[in-house]
Amino acid sequence: MMKQAQLQYLLLLADNPLILGQRLGELCGHGPSLETDIALTNISLDLLGQVRNYLQYAAEIHGEGKTEDDFAFLRLEHEYRNVVLVEQPNTDFAWVIGRQFLFDAYHLPLLNQLATSKDSQISAIATKSLKEVQYHHRFSKEWIKRLGDGTEESHSRMQTAIRTLWPYTNELFTETEVERQMKELGVGANLQLIKTEFDAYVAEVLSEASLEKPADVWSKAQGKEGIHSEHLGYILSEMQYMQRTYPNMVW
Repeated sequence: MMKQAQLQYLLLLADNPLILGQRLGELCGHGPSLETDIALTNISLDLLGQVRNYLQYAAEIHGEGKTEDDFAFLRLEHEYRNVVLVEQPNTDFAWVIGRQFLFDAYHLPLLNQLATSKDSQISAIATKSLKEVQYHHRFSKEWIKRLGDGTEESHSRMQTAIRTLWPYTNELFTETEVERQMKELGVGANLQLIKTEFDAYVAEVLSEASLEKPADVWSKAQGKEGIHSEHLGYILSEMQYMQRTYPNMVW
């Protein structure tokens, strides 16, 4: 039972950066400037590196010849545990930055807590990832302020993106049974403590960017329970193509 809960928790940790990394990878060559294009691609690569660490550990726990590729590419849609926020499309640059900002505001305090996890492997992964995510955190914050306090057009687009994406943030802090178990064992994070930090940080940055913090609204997003938006199927069809077309291929 403990082994299964530990495995599911690792998938919860891995699937958010996996799907967000895939989304950001779609932007390679399409950034608004060369510097920003390279930055977004590097963030994608950082996230996918973190995913590999989580999934290698998951494969070790599962045993029976499982590999990180099996978890990344051969699960069905309902077996992914990412939040619906990270599935949201690259509608425009404001959406890309808004999605990244909201995820980073959650991800950094999550890793800060996981760095003290009683699971030494999770602690090591989180500690190694922190420097990268601190950069992601700064990058998205600076772009939020630049767009929010920029032109009338950039302000409008940024406000629209934040307002539309905001309801999906509720799911980040909705505790699943697996997250509760891991928290009580000292392995996982306390989502309520993260929410307190998230709310204060987001309110501060949005105020500096001349943007309004949306009112909290109820959201039925249940990605962590395997219920996803229509977007995930399209993401997976592209991401899994090679492994499903050429079974058992290796790099």
